[in-house]
Amino acid sequence: MITNRLTPLAGFGRPLCAMLIAGSLFSHQVIAAKVPPASLKMELPMKAEKVLKGKVLDNNNTALPGVSVVVKGTSSGTITDPEGNFELKVEDQATTLVFSFIGYVSQEIAIGNQSNFNVVLATDSKELTEVVVVGYGSQRKADVTSSVVRVTQENFVKTPAVDAGQLLQGKVAGLTISAPSGDPTQGSQILLRGNTTLLGANSNPLVLIDGVPGDLKTVAPEDIESIDVLKDGSAAAIYGTRGTNGVIIVTTKRASGNYNSTVEYNTSFSTQTVARKLELLTAADYREHIAQGIREPSWDLGSDTDWMKEISKKALSQVHNLTFRGGSHRTNYLVNLNYRYLDGIFIKSENKTFNGRADVNHTMLNDKLNINLGFINSYNSYPTTGDGVSFNGYTYRQAIIQNPTAPLQNPDGTWFQQTGIFNYDNPVARLRESDGKNNSQNTRITSNISYNPIEDLKLSALFSYNQYNQNRGYSETKSHVSALRDGRNGYASIGSVRSVDKLMELTAQYSKNLNRHKFSLLGGYSYQDNSFSDSFMQNWDFPTDKFSYNNIGIGDALKTGLAPIGSSKRETNLIGFFARATYNFDDRYLLLASIRHEGASQLYGAKNPWGTFPAVSLGWRISNEAFMKGQTIFEDLKLRAGYGVTGTQPNNLFLGVAILNYQKFFYSNGKWVQTLVPAQNPNPDLRWEEKHESNIGLDFAILKNRINGSVDFYNRKIKGLLYDFQVPSPPNLYTSTRANVGVMENRGLEVLVNFVPVQTKNFTWNASVNYSTNTNKLVSLSNDIYKTTNDFFTTGATGDPVQTFTHIVRIGDQVGDFYGFKVLDISEDGKWIYEGRDGQPQNYDEFQHAFEDKRVLGNGLPKFYLNFNNNLRYKNLDLGVTMRGAFKYQILNYQRMFFESTGLQQYNNLKSSYDKVFDKAVLSPTMPQEFNSYYIEDGDFWKIDNITIGYNIPKLKTKHIKAIRVYGSTLNTFTFTKYKGVDPEVDRLGLSPGNDSRDKYPMTRTFTLGLNLSL
Repeated sequence: MITNRLTPLAGFGRPLCAMLIAGSLFSHQVIAAKVPPASLKMELPMKAEKVLKGKVLDNNNTALPGVSVVVKGTSSGTITDPEGNFELKVEDQATTLVFSFIGYVSQEIAIGNQSNFNVVLATDSKELTEVVVVGYGSQRKADVTSSVVRVTQENFVKTPAVDAGQLLQGKVAGLTISAPSGDPTQGSQILLRGNTTLLGANSNPLVLIDGVPGDLKTVAPEDIESIDVLKDGSAAAIYGTRGTNGVIIVTTKRASGNYNSTVEYNTSFSTQTVARKLELLTAADYREHIAQGIREPSWDLGSDTDWMKEISKKALSQVHNLTFRGGSHRTNYLVNLNYRYLDGIFIKSENKTFNGRADVNHTMLNDKLNINLGFINSYNSYPTTGDGVSFNGYTYRQAIIQNPTAPLQNPDGTWFQQTGIFNYDNPVARLRESDGKNNSQNTRITSNISYNPIEDLKLSALFSYNQYNQNRGYSETKSHVSALRDGRNGYASIGSVRSVDKLMELTAQYSKNLNRHKFSLLGGYSYQDNSFSDSFMQNWDFPTDKFSYNNIGIGDALKTGLAPIGSSKRETNLIGFFARATYNFDDRYLLLASIRHEGASQLYGAKNPWGTFPAVSLGWRISNEAFMKGQTIFEDLKLRAGYGVTGTQPNNLFLGVAILNYQKFFYSNGKWVQTLVPAQNPNPDLRWEEKHESNIGLDFAILKNRINGSVDFYNRKIKGLLYDFQVPSPPNLYTSTRANVGVMENRGLEVLVNFVPVQTKNFTWNASVNYSTNTNKLVSLSNDIYKTTNDFFTTGATGDPVQTFTHIVRIGDQVGDFYGFKVLDISEDGKWIYEGRDGQPQNYDEFQHAFEDKRVLGNGLPKFYLNFNNNLRYKNLDLGVTMRGAFKYQILNYQRMFFESTGLQQYNNLKSSYDKVFDKAVLSPTMPQEFNSYYIEDGDFWKIDNITIGYNIPKLKTKHIKAIRVYGSTLNTFTFTKYKGVDPEVDRLGLSPGNDSRDKYPMTRTFTLGLNLSL
């Protein structure tokens, strides 16, 4: 009995075991006090043992050191020495030895009467036989000729994720995933292999959830089995226009095979803190400034208020995930229920989501017909503190700039307000005197039918219906600043959105193996349409606040024609015909070729609304050649090369034809008449933007597959980029025409290395490093018809009161260049000294502050990314550590640009505003807020992002619980950077990357405790 009680604790070490033994005996004495002491002195019988010896070799008769040799069903074991030998004492009743080593197939050998063992382990080809999901099907990893990466559940970021994207953070070379906002209603920001458009078209990869388009929040992260990323054009071209930014294929946990009914329950609880706070002036700082004569005494309002604390709260999030499985080979099912309450650090900042998913499979007609039915329903709700937004960033800005000596309320209980100061509101009043909520429901029904009428032929049909409904409402009371300052006397707004997506895809695939020849042919038809409608209504001047936004008609502004009301509807469709062929000769020479012919309704009115997107890729399994048979270094070596074309249709509708819009009214014959005015010129030559991408890659596995990975080099050329050209009017109806004129290039290198530094019986360390680069250049912005008058255009915006652009995009240069005044120094009286047009220093009073005086100040896109992932296991204890970084880029620090001004005493500032610039002088109060190089900072960072430590409780003494795992994790744990802002992970999408918004919801650090339970 004593021995059995100690078995589960063997892994904790001898000192703890000794204490537990003593504790057990002491406890026994207390409980059984009437038992004679002699009964405690009984001796346990000795168990018979024998010694087993042996040697472990590989297929080439080479000794294998470090092989784990364990008695099956116990923790008793050893490892082989450098010559492959082992020796192990076992009890007589031991029946089986288990031999395991990474890169080899594990073997179980019966002990019987043997005492000496000669064991040969075969190479494990699992890495090569693993199946990855590609367009409209799957392939063996060994046969893949494109750049495709699979991330499975065991390698996901191990923390409650905001969406599916965060599971991949740092896992895929070339796929940049960040969360530049701490707002719990926001999601991951994704960029794959750089920017590919000019006019703000969607740059997100296509996300497929079990083959159906969706987004990263369609299913709960806990309900995902694996994610495949199709990175290059040859892999994505079969999806045509939808795959131009890459494809992310999410596979949920599915029902399959025979199941005893099982239940899995996962739960976690998290709390958050602000990762890095802005250091603002306090009330004590104000009073010290007044004593020093820096600030006027009138700015001391007699209180001491921490405004950030006043709008903040303690955040406690929780996630619950319940999965039921059951059925047989013929009919099986899976039901998943997921509840997520993600709490934010600010008042009225949280996000509640309930997801339900059911998946049912039924097989009939001698397993030739398979029917899959899927149902997903998601309900989401969150409060809003602005009209149509979740947490209003302007409220956060007000908390930053509030006078810390100002009181929260007046003596009579009303909110303290200083409406005479421009853009200055009590942030707590903004929150407490507003009421808003956004509710949405997303429902998806899918049916996937496959039929095998004859051997090697598979016919499939996928049908999907997806409906999204959103209702929102927002109101402000008569005590809100909008009533006090703007005279609105109460405000309300409501709105709704409805979007319906329908998809039908029909495919036929024939696959055949003939000796050394393997080939497959696939053909298909796809039809997708979307119907989108929305409506909104605003009103103000209400007789009472009692109804919030629920009785909007009683306001007067609508009756007098002052308040707006509107609605819209748009319908689009996409039709595609596609085909693909694959060929494999002798597992050495591989071929994939595909083509898609596709038409989009957005190009209605153009001469040719159809596009054709071909792709071809080749592979050479060098390791399977005869001249490689004798070598012992490479288990696998494959060279890949591919080329593919994808397209992007415009966002706007009817760009090929002239459009008239209703606009202003004019008074005629006693009536107000609404006018029709030109809004767009016809352009029948409009066509798709096309991305032509080539990719060369090398896959490798060495040292018995202990090290494996890939290297990819890609080159993208995006042709026919849409750009708005200014044209004379007349003869044109409108002053600009949108045309296909631009050419952009992206190129980069991606390296992935997976390796196992340590593997012993009790301890395993798996690691992965990936590295990626991306360079981008705008090659051209003209064609034979449309030519630019300048070789550049400007983009990005600083906002009030600086009011200027932040970036320049110049033909021949990279996208993302900051463009502004270059500061060289500061004068003794605290005024800027700039670099003049001639390159010489120029004083502030002499500087013209003209466009010609601006310079390129840096670039907001990192030159390269590096990620380092680690999974360690010691017996039943596991540790996961994710680290990642971005390097060689710059950030425009909006917080410093706006809150380091000493001249605006009505607004609070950062403490650093009174530091000496360049260690010479404090910035003069006469200097206005300005965008210049002083606020451009290096953004390089390295994050120890996710740390998770878990423990699997062994040898459960119950038949009802199969497994229990408890864990703790942190997210955004440590950040190493010289950047002075809140967080160096800022917005990198679009043409003005690197702008760190002053109203950005602060980044948070998350601490989580969780439990995984299998019944």
